[in-house]
Amino acid sequence: MPSSPPFELPGYQDVIAAAHRLRGHAVETPLLENPLLNEQLGGRLLIKAEPLQRTGSFKFRGAYNCLCRLDQDTRDWGVVAYSSGNHAQGVAYAARLLGIHATIVMPADAPALKIEATKAYGAEVVLYDRFEQSREEIADRLVEEKGATLVRPFDDPRVIAGQGTVGLEIASQIDELGLAPDRVAVPCSGGGLVAGCALALSELYPECSLFAVEPEGHEDTLHSLASGHIRTNPPGVRSFCDALLVERPGDLTFGINRCLLAGGLAVSDKETAEAMVTAFHHFKLVLEPGGAVALAAVLSGKLHMEGTTTVVVCSGGNVDPELFQQVLAENS
Repeated sequence: MPSSPPFELPGYQDVIAAAHRLRGHAVETPLLENPLLNEQLGGRLLIKAEPLQRTGSFKFRGAYNCLCRLDQDTRDWGVVAYSSGNHAQGVAYAARLLGIHATIVMPADAPALKIEATKAYGAEVVLYDRFEQSREEIADRLVEEKGATLVRPFDDPRVIAGQGTVGLEIASQIDELGLAPDRVAVPCSGGGLVAGCALALSELYPECSLFAVEPEGHEDTLHSLASGHIRTNPPGVRSFCDALLVERPGDLTFGINRCLLAGGLAVSDKETAEAMVTAFHHFKLVLEPGGAVALAAVLSGKLHMEGTTTVVVCSGGNVDPELFQQVLAENS
């Protein structure tokens, strides 16, 4: 059974190295813009469209950067991951590309689209009750039984560095437009995506303000940033942003985010649903709820962008068709 590597905080150069590993494997997703929406908002809004990434979300970036660095002996033992869906698909597809067996622990109430896609990529799926069982405990047991390597969804330096390639692409693309970002808003669960983006963007645009955006009732990063210490979410609070429902920020991710972020924001499910509709109508982009929260922060006015150039990361588009149709019908 392979031993786990020691974890240290990643840096900007780790993100650069991840970008080299991902070249030819990950999609460079576009920055989208709508002039009419810009007029309404009084500033320039650019959307980083990660639903167009492989597996439908940014998670493939971190998963591939992590798995491709495993030696052959470690690969032979397989990997285990836990996820509500997007990390699951990212790990499953990266494992398929690299010839690694993957076992994924997923909540039974995850969108059926995500569960079926994870299976289709060749992973073994183990379902659990997110309100009664601990996914971490189940994953630890599977790691022990199989001798496999655990691929954490956010608190791994290789995963964080891979997600940071989103920030590198934003910097390159916005530079080509002759612009500099004043603000960047990023959806936040455990904090891996926003931490990775912060590593890249704070290096290249030190005057840029970065914000983590979470669903109301699950704003653990917001409260942790405000207090300077890791805070946990109260139990039992629900949201339809299934991809963003974690108990607390990661140790590594919070170690980065408390130094590099300007703050956190929280949006309601209603505001998120309205952002999903706006993305569909103005950008022809299908977003899952968790992928729309940063856009919701701008559209709701919680992140003021008048007179600024603001970049919003829309992190994923793996939404069940029935839910998406319901959101469109109730908010159009």
